[in-house]
Amino acid sequence: MSQVDKPADASPPATAGTPAAATPDTRPPATIESEIETIRERLAVTIDQLAYRVSPKTIVRREVATLKGHYVDPQGQPRTDNILKAAAAVAGFVAVLLIFRKVAK
Repeated sequence: MSQVDKPADASPPATAGTPAAATPDTRPPATIESEIETIRERLAVTIDQLAYRVSPKTIVRREVATLKGHYVDPQGQPRTDNILKAAAAVAGFVAVLLIFRKVAK
């Protein structure tokens, strides 16, 4: 059927997982209650997972692990190349500050 052939009062088709508005739900109440309880439990688990992910302690642990991963290899040995780069950047920053202080006087 094309758009032109459709009657004006035709409703859009029901999406997957939702019953059509005109079709009454014939499931027994116990089945509906069971499905609601299952969905409620899944939602509770999802909310708990989200709360854990956004917890400040979890965020700090994750960031510390990322930082440690950058400066320490999986065997626990320091990554001297990355440490030297960071130390050089700090030394350069301090040198620039000292130069600015001398120029400003």
